[in-house]
Amino acid sequence: MNYFYTLPPVFIGVSIVLVQSQVAVALSQQEVEQIAREITVRIVDTQDPTVSGSGVLIKHSGDTYTVLTAYHVVKDGGKYEVITPDTQTNQVKSVKRLPDVDLAVVEFSSSKDYKIAKIGNSDKATASNSVYVAGFPGRTAAISNPQLFFNKGQVQANGAAQRDGYNILYDNDTLSGMSGGAVLNEQGEVVAIHGRVDEQEIGEKSQSKIITGLGTTIYSALRQMLAVGVDVGVRPPDVVATGLKADDFYIRAYDKYDQKDYKGAIADYTSALKINPNDADAYNNRGVARSDLGDKQGAIADYTSALKINPNDADAYNNRGNARSDLGDKQGAITDFNSALKINPNDAEAYYNRGNARRLLGDKQGAIADYTSAIKINPNYDKAYNNRGNARRLLGDKQGAIADFNTALKINPNLAQAYGQRGIVRALTGDKQGGIADLQKAAELSQQQGNTELHQKVLEFIRKLQQ
Repeated sequence: MNYFYTLPPVFIGVSIVLVQSQVAVALSQQEVEQIAREITVRIVDTQDPTVSGSGVLIKHSGDTYTVLTAYHVVKDGGKYEVITPDTQTNQVKSVKRLPDVDLAVVEFSSSKDYKIAKIGNSDKATASNSVYVAGFPGRTAAISNPQLFFNKGQVQANGAAQRDGYNILYDNDTLSGMSGGAVLNEQGEVVAIHGRVDEQEIGEKSQSKIITGLGTTIYSALRQMLAVGVDVGVRPPDVVATGLKADDFYIRAYDKYDQKDYKGAIADYTSALKINPNDADAYNNRGVARSDLGDKQGAIADYTSALKINPNDADAYNNRGNARSDLGDKQGAITDFNSALKINPNDAEAYYNRGNARRLLGDKQGAIADYTSAIKINPNYDKAYNNRGNARRLLGDKQGAIADFNTALKINPNLAQAYGQRGIVRALTGDKQGGIADLQKAAELSQQQGNTELHQKVLEFIRKLQQ
């Protein structure tokens, strides 16, 4: 960052999931959302109600309901409750982990009748197909009574499983707490279980991200459920051995990037592009990896290739803008951020990045306006508060600056840069001891976070103040 800085078989007394329909008829977004509301549950740790996740009602037998969820939602062995769509609370009877995947099945008892999810053909959930992710955000100071979050996006890749069994990527916006929720196709059928959202950032000098949902396809889940004796009455197709396809390379590249193997990621994205040279996302992501290795020109070339394929890719404009800014082309960067915002006026990162570029060009008022726009879109944008505070400080508004640093730290108490900036302003306004205390906290956090450059700068400020 730049700081200033997811035919019912007939059994007596058993209701189970339905297989996909023969004729795929797309439902409206509102119809799919209603289905999601009826099949999605919230799972809460009774020992710590702030810890929660989501799940999908996948089987009903007698008074027993089976919920499919992410294993990490229920891995701590505490006592859990399932909150059903009618807001009833039910004690979890059992938790069974599925092998080789971040999935588990939990059971609870209820005499009530709840809708059971239909199973879709996850093999058809391929790149560029629309999917919806549904789940309940975690409880926070801002969200005291979580409601279902439902968001539309597109599949990016569906291929070979990587770490934790994740084998499908999608670009839907999701929130913490939605893990274990349903990924649904346009027919309202479950095609995957949402695992987590991954935000892969480019270094510390910009706000460029690959934001990707990671999930496990429902066919993979069904195979693992059968392996531990959990039968919901639907048989997934047999796995047919084939050579690696573009999606396999894409998912493997993503996993390598996540482990900071940037060269390995570049090699796999390149292999994916040899098979499918029209994959704009692969170009964009390879550009991100190249940028992290310092190859800004190579990154710009990849972002430009992505934009030739998809001229409406706001992320590629945003990423190219950051690479141009890193090379000193602030005006070119601003042009790219403008293009990103024309495509997506709600892109908080593009406002933030444009604000950084404007500040570096001396346009502090323009920078403040952009940071303010970013904050309006994302009120929890700690770094935008921090950078707005710095711009205000540079304009002489020290009290406004301190207010922004306070807000940044309320959102993120571990934001070392905000402690450092606030410490400087406090010292400038005569509160030398308060300034030193803030700078010492910044030094402690920056050392813990491995930010050597910031750590050294803060120590130098402390030495000067103590002279």
